[in-house]
Amino acid sequence: MDSIFLHSNPDPAPAGDGPLRGLKVALQPNLAAAGWPAGAGSRALAGYLAPEDATIVRRLRQAGAMLPGYTRMSEFGWGLQGSEAGRALREHAADAELVLDLAGESRVAAARAGACGFKPSYGLVSRFGLIGLMPSLEVCGVLAGTPAKIRGILQAVAGQDEHDFSMADEPVPDFAPPKTKARRPSLGIVTEALDLVSGEQAQAFRDLLGSLARSGFIVREVSCPDFPLFALVHRIIGSVEASSSTGRYDSVRYGPRAPGARNWNEMYLQSRGAAFGPLLKRLLFQGAFFQFERYEAYENACRIRARLLAAMQRLSAQADVLALPAGDGEPGGNPATPADIWAGFSPTLFANVTGQPALILPPAPDGARPAIQLAAARLQDARLLAAGEELLDAFQGDS
Repeated sequence: MDSIFLHSNPDPAPAGDGPLRGLKVALQPNLAAAGWPAGAGSRALAGYLAPEDATIVRRLRQAGAMLPGYTRMSEFGWGLQGSEAGRALREHAADAELVLDLAGESRVAAARAGACGFKPSYGLVSRFGLIGLMPSLEVCGVLAGTPAKIRGILQAVAGQDEHDFSMADEPVPDFAPPKTKARRPSLGIVTEALDLVSGEQAQAFRDLLGSLARSGFIVREVSCPDFPLFALVHRIIGSVEASSSTGRYDSVRYGPRAPGARNWNEMYLQSRGAAFGPLLKRLLFQGAFFQFERYEAYENACRIRARLLAAMQRLSAQADVLALPAGDGEPGGNPATPADIWAGFSPTLFANVTGQPALILPPAPDGARPAIQLAAARLQDARLLAAGEELLDAFQGDS
């Protein structure tokens, strides 16, 4: 059997004596850990050793976390093809795992592993030292067994970073455990999200919400008619950002150089052709098309993004948290085209476009209860995690 870790840390002992002392947190190889082979799942970074710790890694060490190693990831974290996110938790080799969330990867991987998956608000966790792909859409997600464990990790790593100029100067949510038991949150069902999953999944989701209503939760339907546009906006903006981000892998600044080129142009084309896998190449071709041939489509996508952000802010004001189906990621975990990824992650894309936090609670081990996705307004991360704990308590009471 192959190793759980792509790279095992020879010295995983905690460096600090903080609140996370002894907690084993697995990383993906797109988070820089000094001296580790941070290849980000791509041939473009084969042999690259991280020169220093990413901010989030440094803060984990200072909080006393143990870092057992890097897990296998998809190329630059996009989709779950080739990824083993969640395996370290499932096989008890780690207590938590940090997984890049560009389209819902951390959340879907957590549900598959029977764990909780959390995508923080954009700008809450530093991206310094992260090898990214879609800068305005991606954040570092957290997989763990409970929302309380996720809260403890965020309490240690969230907050301003002078090295990350994309972070706004905003107050950090209070992730300290609540002193009193919170009231049961009201749940807003985003009706249009049900159209993005199969009829069987939609019915199981409605049955779950019905059982929560009977146990005392306030459940109401809310509507976002433009919800189907999230996939289109993510597709255009994400592909353009990916095309721009990967321009650095030209065999001059980063990436291996293909042999036999007769001039610099051949060197560039051959090296990039050898650097990326076929799925990522298709994504980059799409991004280049919108970037250079249909730039007006990119501008329109940005305008629609602003409209969708305002719509989701209005929805978030109608309930304590929003409730949506979790989806199941790309079909069979082996997508042939970028369209397969966008289709598979259609229920989770919205949070990457808006920057709001989202939490997936896993399905029941016996399959009697489906996974459920919760979301809240941006920077309401603590409230969302508290709501997740309330729901888990209710599920355990019903079992």
